[in-house]
Amino acid sequence: MRKNVGFLLGTVAGACLTLLVTAPQGANLVAVAKAAVRSDTYSQLNLFGEVFERVKTDYVEKPEDSALVEGAINGMISSLDPHSRYMNAKGWADMQETTRGEFGGLGIEVTMEDGLVKVVAPIDDTPASRAGIMSGDVITAIDDDSIQGMTLDQAVNKMKGAPDSKIKLKIIRKDADKPIDVAIVREIIRVRPVRFHAEGNDIGYIRITSFNEQTTDGLRKAITEISKQIPQDKLAGYVIDLRNNPGGLLDQAVSVTSTLMQRGEVVSTRGRNPEETQRFTARGGDMTKGKPLVVLINGGSASASEIVAGALHDHKRATLIGTRSFGKGSVQTIIPLGSGNGALALTTARYYTPSGHSIQALGIKPDIEVLQDVPDEFKTRSEIKGEISMRGHLAGESPEQSGSPVGSQSYVPPDEKNDKALIAAYNQLRGVSVNADAKAADTKTATKRPVPN
Repeated sequence: MRKNVGFLLGTVAGACLTLLVTAPQGANLVAVAKAAVRSDTYSQLNLFGEVFERVKTDYVEKPEDSALVEGAINGMISSLDPHSRYMNAKGWADMQETTRGEFGGLGIEVTMEDGLVKVVAPIDDTPASRAGIMSGDVITAIDDDSIQGMTLDQAVNKMKGAPDSKIKLKIIRKDADKPIDVAIVREIIRVRPVRFHAEGNDIGYIRITSFNEQTTDGLRKAITEISKQIPQDKLAGYVIDLRNNPGGLLDQAVSVTSTLMQRGEVVSTRGRNPEETQRFTARGGDMTKGKPLVVLINGGSASASEIVAGALHDHKRATLIGTRSFGKGSVQTIIPLGSGNGALALTTARYYTPSGHSIQALGIKPDIEVLQDVPDEFKTRSEIKGEISMRGHLAGESPEQSGSPVGSQSYVPPDEKNDKALIAAYNQLRGVSVNADAKAADTKTATKRPVPN
């Protein structure tokens, strides 16, 4: 079989070479150049086939064909930008869970700390919260399997599972004399990407943590509930908190912006070919009825978050407060690869703010920069380098976007009374001057690089 494939490729390559060599004077040079490219491509594919067969027949242990192919695909995709990736069947299923915003699990937000899984917070009215899991609990074992040596993704996937299935966690709790065993029955967990509350009797605070299929509905519910709690004549405006929001679905970024803005372009995308340009505009009307908006961003605000912030800023619909955003200005298209073969997330376009600016690799500079006071224990983890520091990132489109990595603060104080950016946002809406520690962004630079997505 290998000989047949090699012969076929060699035959085609030879034909292309013949075309190149024997092309008469005055022939179509474009066609000749394309033939040369095809020849080189077939030669490389022939090389891949030869290496694949050598590994299959001569490697010290018999490898799985599927593992070799998946490794080759991952190697090919990893040579592109850092956001293109291949997902096998399980990875594709996991991503669909993420975008739907629901999955079988426990209902806890976790992080990795010193090789163990630490609970950030249990989600209200979930199996974890009902079982008494608390913020700060450290999970050391799942179903008697030690966490040590697992990655965070591996531990999270182990805690997920079919609804009504049982799981046992071993946790260490501060001030507890010994480890605690907790038995929990999994349920369908619906991730709430939007949280909100009325601040005093004059401001609506809305936090958007991700852009999944539930986000726009969550935002609309938040605005409706806040409008019931605060009369329109007393409502000074809304704070939209997009800090540390990594992004998500493009259509949700567009519909969220449409909920906050009456009309106008939200974002445009431009691919390799001019005919691939798309423009997305606000639709559906402004549910806030034109009330002032302040959008909070920081180094962890990326992708869809930057689209929303950029559109609202370019249309002078919102004031941006915080620190420079991440700078992910590219669009990934999800391409299913057939039954059981997973999917490809391929970078296919850059996106641009309504005023035509790309923030790829640079990020959005806020109108008012506010730096937080960071506790000593968080200082080594309070700054994110951003897109420009990622190996293989797409280049920006201006000289400024090809410089050194740009760091941006990502720390958000857990206690609102210590959150200087949030306090500055409340002051902005109430007409109070921003606190003395806040620095006004360079308006010349901000105008040059309008709030991108």
